[in-house]
Amino acid sequence: MAKVTRDDVARLAGTSTAVVSYVINNGPRPVAPATRERVLAAIKELGYRPDRVAQAMASRRTDLIGLIIPDARQPFFGEMAHAVEQAASERGKMVLVGNTDYIAEREVHYLRAFLGMRVSGLILVSHALNDQAAAEIEAWDARVVLLHERPEAIDDVAVVTDDLGGAQLAVRHLLEHGNEYVACVGGTAETPAVGDPVSDHVEGWRRAMEEAGIPTEGRLFEAPYNRYDAYRVGLEILSGPDRPPAVFCSTDDQAIGILRAARELRIDVPGELAVAGFDDIKEAALADPPLTTVASDRSAMARSAVDLVLDDGVRVSGSRRERLKVYPSRLVVRHSCGCK
Repeated sequence: MAKVTRDDVARLAGTSTAVVSYVINNGPRPVAPATRERVLAAIKELGYRPDRVAQAMASRRTDLIGLIIPDARQPFFGEMAHAVEQAASERGKMVLVGNTDYIAEREVHYLRAFLGMRVSGLILVSHALNDQAAAEIEAWDARVVLLHERPEAIDDVAVVTDDLGGAQLAVRHLLEHGNEYVACVGGTAETPAVGDPVSDHVEGWRRAMEEAGIPTEGRLFEAPYNRYDAYRVGLEILSGPDRPPAVFCSTDDQAIGILRAARELRIDVPGELAVAGFDDIKEAALADPPLTTVASDRSAMARSAVDLVLDDGVRVSGSRRERLKVYPSRLVVRHSCGCK
């Protein structure tokens, strides 16, 4: 059976091939509703399937969005990637995902690979974008939206959470429970000091403590972002002579690790130790006890990032603040802080 072509569709619909193209690609020129219906009916009757490879070669763009994240094994990034995929699907796009494992060279590798594939745009969750990666983006003149983080090396549009304000909400809440002070589990020595959510979480903890007139010295602990390493750090923190009465963790994954350490050491949470996290991953509600945390609207953030990276003029002018879309944080109160 001969392959159905765009010419066949145009002939049956009584239109030009250009009009068929406008219907299939939803532009760039408008098509009258009646004509659109004739074209769609012809496509259905003939069983026409557009050649996406040929379209990509002609337009120098594909129906793909590149998404680069640190580690999809971590629940937060897995949930964020799923939200981006759903939002992209609503716009008729597919998503290619690359995991950097927090390795700068791997980030550059995926940037080159995705941009070389002529993706329609790139959504970047970068832990610490280096100058080489930034230069790669500039060389391709790529449409890039930063999501969740806003590294200093690049000044493209960013969609983020109010990380600093959210951390302050959580720490203030722990202090309101009457805890003498709140310890903080932050990132590692490699965590960027500027533009990284965990750095903002630590700064929010510090500001809330200072507002209450409570010193922070010696009360900040380093830990990788995952629960397994945080569990080992938790064993050290909680088994020492100066065990804190409350702990704020920069991520929920870390907080789940701390809860596991407390359970192993037979420390009652929240009776002897209050714990709060940040991110409101789905597992937070199922933790033992359920975890008090800070949430943001990941679905809305993902949809905003997809819309920005696909719409013309994504590289808007204006100051860095004007190029930043900040979604509010909200405190999600569960039992780990002492609330019933």
